[in-house]
Parts: sequence; structure tokens; C-alpha cells
Amino acid sequence: MEIMFKRPRRNHCVEKPISVGFQRFGRFVGRKPWWFLLLPLLSSLALAGGFCFLEEREANDIEEQFTPVDGAAKLERRFVRENFPQDDSRFSSQRLYTDGVYASFIAVSRSPANVLTRAAFEEIILLDRRVKEIEVYGAGGRGRGRERLSFGSLCAARHGECVSNAILDVINHDGGRIEETRLTFPFSIFGLNSVFLGHSVGGVVVRNASVLSSARAIRLFYFLKEEDESKAAAWLAEFLRVFPSNLSRLDFIEVTHATSLSRQVEFEANSKDVIPLFSITYVISISFSVVSCLRFDCVRNKVWVAAFGVMSAGLAVLSSFGMMLYIGVPFVMTVANSPFLILGIGVDDMFILISCWQQTNVHDKVEDRLADTYKEAAISITITTLTDVLAFYIGLMTPFRSVRSFCLYSSTSILFCYFYSITFFGAFMVLNGRREKSNRHWLTCKEVPEDCPPGLSKGFSLCCVGGAYDHHNGKEESQPMNQFFKKYYGPFLIQPWAKVFVILLYAMYLTTSIYGCFQIKEGIDLRNLAADDSYVVRYYNDEKEFFSEYGPNIMVVVKGEFPYWDKKNRSDLDSCIADFKNLSFIKESMFTSWLETYEIYGLFMNLNLNDERVFKDHLSVFLNRLDFKQDLNFTNNTIYASRFFIQTVNITTAVDEMNMLNKLRSTAEKCPVPLLVYHPTFIYHDQYAVIVSNTIQNIAVTTAVMLFISLLLIPSPLCSLWVTFSIASIIVGVTGFMALWDVNLDTISMIILVVCIGFSVDFTAHISYAFVSSKKPSANEKAVEALFTLGYPIVQGAVSTILGVVVLSASKNYIFRTLFKIMFLVIFFGLFHGITFIPVFLTFFDACSSSSKVSSKEKPTFDEQTTSNKPTPSKQELQGSQEKQIYDNHTFLADDNQCKTQQGSAIQTLAFRAEQTQTGQGGVTDSIAVFSIDNKTYDVQMCVADDGSVNNCQKHNLDEEMYDGQRSTTSLKIKMNM
Repeated sequence: MEIMFKRPRRNHCVEKPISVGFQRFGRFVGRKPWWFLLLPLLSSLALAGGFCFLEEREANDIEEQFTPVDGAAKLERRFVRENFPQDDSRFSSQRLYTDGVYASFIAVSRSPANVLTRAAFEEIILLDRRVKEIEVYGAGGRGRGRERLSFGSLCAARHGECVSNAILDVINHDGGRIEETRLTFPFSIFGLNSVFLGHSVGGVVVRNASVLSSARAIRLFYFLKEEDESKAAAWLAEFLRVFPSNLSRLDFIEVTHATSLSRQVEFEANSKDVIPLFSITYVISISFSVVSCLRFDCVRNKVWVAAFGVMSAGLAVLSSFGMMLYIGVPFVMTVANSPFLILGIGVDDMFILISCWQQTNVHDKVEDRLADTYKEAAISITITTLTDVLAFYIGLMTPFRSVRSFCLYSSTSILFCYFYSITFFGAFMVLNGRREKSNRHWLTCKEVPEDCPPGLSKGFSLCCVGGAYDHHNGKEESQPMNQFFKKYYGPFLIQPWAKVFVILLYAMYLTTSIYGCFQIKEGIDLRNLAADDSYVVRYYNDEKEFFSEYGPNIMVVVKGEFPYWDKKNRSDLDSCIADFKNLSFIKESMFTSWLETYEIYGLFMNLNLNDERVFKDHLSVFLNRLDFKQDLNFTNNTIYASRFFIQTVNITTAVDEMNMLNKLRSTAEKCPVPLLVYHPTFIYHDQYAVIVSNTIQNIAVTTAVMLFISLLLIPSPLCSLWVTFSIASIIVGVTGFMALWDVNLDTISMIILVVCIGFSVDFTAHISYAFVSSKKPSANEKAVEALFTLGYPIVQGAVSTILGVVVLSASKNYIFRTLFKIMFLVIFFGLFHGITFIPVFLTFFDACSSSSKVSSKEKPTFDEQTTSNKPTPSKQELQGSQEKQIYDNHTFLADDNQCKTQQGSAIQTLAFRAEQTQTGQGGVTDSIAVFSIDNKTYDVQMCVADDGSVNNCQKHNLDEEMYDGQRSTTSLKIKMNM
């Protein structure tokens, strides 16, 4: 008798070769486990040598790493530097093209709320004196021949004297005169000149005629020459060491301090915050993995498997980082986030592999169990690895070096994690499987009985009895959480009212997310690069609170040769300057122009400045006399460039900075005169120009790539579209809630948003693939089975990833806290999509199913299945025969449960009846059922007695895949003695 059921086939052009390849590789690993256990260990040890270059590869320069590589401001700075070189003999902080080299402190009054008192200024002047007394010795420390570096020898000078602070000059460095002096704001008279106090006096209250009534804060600067950076750095380091010791004896003011190097120094110090956090994370991950894999069966316990799974992820980080350091990839502070992510990804793969291992037959050979495990897990872990790696590689398109380094280290780590999961971790699963095969204790490795001997306690059974499995299907006993998804959560989710609730919940989620997207703020606040408790953060807070009224003084540069003497051209230039003055954030009256002053000078000297020769002949004298020489590049009687200055006001937030930069540049572009605008802070503000467009570009490209991968590896185009839909949904959710959680869109959050795509695929791809692979007849049943199979591993992976980054929430550093916040949102929303939204949505589209729905009319009957050369049994014979079943997992089980179970993984059902010969003696008949079962041939002999009972059940040899014409099938041969 020959029976053949034809099952509709999916498109296996990509999926099947990968599964078969992994199956064969798994069998090879199962036969040579020690090779695959030791080789990754030795490789990791060899690659770990790259850490010797860690200090050499560190690249934490803030400007280099956190600003666009080809930012417009860097090109503008180059032009300014070439045309207006710094003159150390005529220092002007207004004309610096860098931030300058300086030390600074802010004195804030305690009580009353006015710092313009004698007592407060006497303490300020005392601190001023202490700063100027700071000395440091050159390289080598104190000793004969060592240069003594004092403030006087290093200070930035003007007309031969150190540049002083205007507010102290006004009172002649006498605290007693502050209450007697009539100060006006923002300009105050000092001798024959007026001095600008807007950057020196903050938190002001002004009476009529701009007279200062009170002020909360005073800020002093101590600028140094930039010609010798090492000497200046030594003095600034001494300032940071000595200055705080003077602050404990102050009664009337509170003081914060900083230097031009503080932000960089504090940023580099953040690395010390990471090491203990990663140690804690590793302990937490191991503990969670062990607890998740703990079994109350001393044989099936997976404690060591869990520990080695976490170890595999750790080796991946060690190997990848070592290799990157060997080949010279810069190690940036952002890279320190990577191990936390990789640990979560590695543990996630571990849970998937363990889940698939538990679905194999405990009676199979260990190498066959690993082969089946790899076959089932291949697509899942391959999809997640590909999506994560490609998400990081696409991140290399960003113009930020810190992001590029982070992506390169992380993507390489994920690849190593993938390879180590299928080699190192798989090899240990084989060794652990051999222990289970011989029924040995997980701790002592001694053989234990499968059944508890009579008369012994339950404690003995728990400790010294093990090796239990499901006798119905030969698999390991399912865990309570798997049963929860199958018996409670899954059936609950497919109820009509539950689906309605899920849809409403999703609508609320989407609405809130879209609202949050419109609240997003752009740009990284540079003070966030320091630790929360850093002295520099307190200084920046005082600066923002008291000195934000007057912002940066902006250069407006005329590029190239320009006929300043021509009335028409000069009128065009004046019109452009007027456009700048009319901007809402520009103080119109505070405009510094050499040309305007030259015109007044020409009128006073009765010069015809409309004549080119006259204009140029008198220009040099004017520039030297009125100190505008640094504002023109006047070489060989030709003006190659010149600059003017405009004063900004009320620039307090990142949005203000972005609007200021955009409007200044757009105003310059509209001018018929070739102009550029520049200030040293524009180097950092340039991120606003690219952050949004670059994020959108990366997300779009990554999403398209994810869709392509899903279409290749998930054998249902519609389900691939659902995966893509979930990616977009999660990105919208993360972006919206990120804004509501006070996280800006900056270089840190941008790359994690791109990574978010890879992680979102992890959750939805697993469930979608399980749904597609299900052979259940209805969409609801498919959803339940998908949740039963992968619901718990997905929850385990999500929890392990969150635990991998949760310690970062306690970090004092903004970068690490931002990683935690966004990763928490990614995992939380990804988990909800994976186990709630997507299963429900998929039930509405049963077209995702790839299995056939065979009606009762289409099911073959016994008569249709028999060949013509076999007589049809009588009705009595059929009624007297006993039905046997090949279960969904093709297990052969007798009614009396005495038949030993043998399991594979195909999903087909065949019913057959034992026939009795007319003589009543057991006979032999051959029936061949042809299935596609694990690409193998199974020969099974079943001996049935006259009374229909099964006396013996035995599975024989396994053959390789058989091919029948164009259809790849495998035969299941059954011999029955009747």
C-alpha cells in the first residue's frame, strides 16, 4: 500500500538552503565539539592582545568626534584663520576664531541677592589675586633650570599688558568703590572709553537710563596665549588643582569655575564610570540567564549552558574590540556603550537556541539534536544578525566620527557574537547534551535514576532523580512560561473583545507617539558631555542662568575682493547689514564696523572715500590708529577680506541656537555681496544642519534594507510587509516618547534610533516567521502556536537586553543614560509589538499563512490511498482494526503507551488500520508514506499482534535526502506485521 500526501510548498529558494546548511553544520559541530569550543577561546585570547593599543587608539576630542566631518563652520573657520590671523600683541576675545585658552570663575551672591556690594567684591578681588599668583613649573617639575610659568608670563596681552576684566578696571580693583560707582548696562564709561559689561555682569536689574540697580553674578576671564599649548595646559591644570581650595573661606559669594580644557578633560574622565557598570551588568546578565534556564530536574538543568551563553557574548566583545584596535580603528567614548548592547544580543540568541534544542527528541543522537536545533534556529538568528549588522553599517554613512566608530565596533561585535553562538556555544550545548544523554547530574556529572526509587523523599527526587521528558512526543518537558503563552495568554489574545482592546491600545500608542515627534528637540548640549556632578556642569548652569541675555558676537565676513569705495556696491553691503540688524535676535545698536568708522573718519579728515586711490592710501593709517587692523586682510594694496561684528541676544536654548544659525546663513546667502557668518560655537551648532536629514536618510535606507532581508528570508511577502510596518511603528514610538522623556535628537540618540530598527526586527521577525511556519489550519491557532514557540524566548531576550543596559540609568554621564532611555523604549515597544500587536494584526490577514487548509472533502480516504493490487478490507475488518496515529511531530505511539517514541520534526498526519489475515495470524504488509521530513528517510518497523496491540516499535537507519523528479521529498517507510 502506498500513500502520498502532497503539501503546498513555500518559496524555499533562500530559506531552505540556509536551514539545510545549518543542519549539516550543526551535525558537524556535534561530532567535533572540542574543536569548536577551543578554537573561539584561542582566537579570543589572540585578538585580546589588541587591547595593548587601547590608549594609543583613544580619540575623544569633542570637536573631532561630535561635530560633522565636513561641517560648514569648519570651512568658514579656515577662511577666517587664513585671512585674519590672531595677533597676540593685540588680543581681542571678540576676534578669536577658536574658543580661546582661558580660566574663568563665576561669583554668585548668597544673600542679599546683589553681588554689587563691598563685601562681595572684596572676596571677588581676593580670588582674582589668588588666580594671578598661580605658578607652575615646566616639564620636569621644580628644580634648577626649570622654567617657572606664572600667569604674567603666559597671559594674553594687549598693548604690552595682560588683558584684564573690565568690571574690575572700572572700580580700579578696589572693592570699596563698587557701591559708589555709577554703573550702566550693558555699556559703562571707563575713562574716555565705554566698556561692554554684558558678558561680565549677569542677573541684572536696571533702573532708568540703564543704571545698574543690582546684579546676581560676576564672571571673570583669564585668557592665555595660544602660542605654546603645553605651557598653557600646565597652568590651567594647576588652576584646577589650586583654585577650589580658596572657595571654602567665602562668606558672601558662591563660586563655580572652569577652563577652556575642562569640558574635554571631564569628557575623557567618563571612561572611569563605565568599567564598574559593565562588571555589574555582566553579573546581572549571568544571574538572569541562569535563573531563566534553571530547571527542577538535575539532568535537564541548563545552568552551565546559560553561563557559557553569556561567556560567548563576552568573548565576542573581547575578540571584536581587540581586532578593531589591532587594525587602528579609533576608540571613542561612545564605543563604551557597545558591550552593553552586545551582551543583550548574545543572550537573546542563546535563548532562541536553547528553545529550539528543547523541541528536539531526547532519544536522538546528540549531533542530530544540534542539527535539528540549528535548522530551526537558523533563519531567526540569521535575520536578527543581518538586520542588526546592516543597521550599524548603514550608520557609517553619518558625518560624525563618534557614530562611525560606535557602528564599526558594534557591527563587528555582533558578527563575532553570531559566529561564537553557532560554534563555541553550540559546542558546549553538545557537551551538555552528552551529559543529558547519559542521564548525569548537572553538578556532579554522576549518573542518576530517571524514576524515584520507592520509599524515598521528594527532596531526594528533586536532587538526585532526573532526565524527565514528555513521553507523548519525546521532547523535554515544556516550561511553565511556555504553557502560560499556550493556555492563557494566546487564547486570551485571540478573543474578539481582546483584539478590539489591542487595536484601541495601539491607536492610543500611535497618537501619543506622533504628538511626541512634534516635540522633539535637536542638538547635544555640550555640558552633557561631562558627568552630572562635575564642577564644569555647575559653571555652565550658572552661565546659562545669569549670562544668556547676550549671546555670541558674530563675525560677518566679506569674502574676496570687494570695491568698498564704490557707492553702489557699498549701498548693497549696507542693505545686507541692515537685514542682519533686523533679525529678532540681533541687538541693532551693538554693531562693530571698520567701514562705518572709516566713513566717519573720512568725513572728519575731509577725505573722498569714493575714490579708490584715496580710500586705500589712508586705510593703513586709519587701521593702526583705531585698532581695526585685525578686521581686514589688506595685503599689497588689495583688500582680500574684511569683517564686521553683530551682537546676538537671548540665545538660551538649542532651538534658539538652531534658528540663529539658520537665519544668519540664509541672510548671508541672499545678499548680493559674497558673505559668510562665523563664530567658534558654530562648529558645534553645525550638527543642527545635518542631524534631522541624516537621521531620516539612515532610517529610510535601513528600513528598505530590512524589508529586502525580510522578503528574502520570510517566505511570505505580506508578512514581510508587516515586519516593515512594525519597524516604522516602533521608530515613531521611540522618537515620540524619547522627546517626552527629555531626550534630544543628537549624535548619541541618532545612532541608537538607527540601531532601533535592527532591534525592532528581532522581535517581529521571530513571531512572523513562527506564524508563517505554522501548519495550524486557522490564523488564530497559528498566532497561539507562534506565541507558544517563541513568546517566552522573546520575553527572555527583551528582559536580558534591558538588564544589559539598566545599570546605565544610574550613570552620571548623559551619553550612557541616553543609551539606557532609548534602548528601554526600543525593547519595551518592540516586545509589545512582538507579543501583542503583531500576533493580533496577523490574525486579520491569514494570507500570511503558507500552509494549506485541507477540507474534509479533500482529505484522502483509506480506499483512495490503497493501490489497485491490494484488496479492499471488509467493513467488519475495518471496524475490528485499531487506529494508530502519526502525530504532528511524526511520533509513533501505541495505544497502551508501551511503544518507545521516536521523534522528528515534520508536520503531517497519517491514519492507518491494522489488517487481519483470514487465518487470524499476523501478516506483513508494506505501506510507504511519502513525506518531507527533515530531509531524511525513516525506516520504521511496527509489529502488531492479532489482538491489535503493539509488541515492539523500533526505528532503523537514517538516510540522506531523496529526490523524486523535480520534487524533493523523503520517504517514511513503515512495515507492519499483521
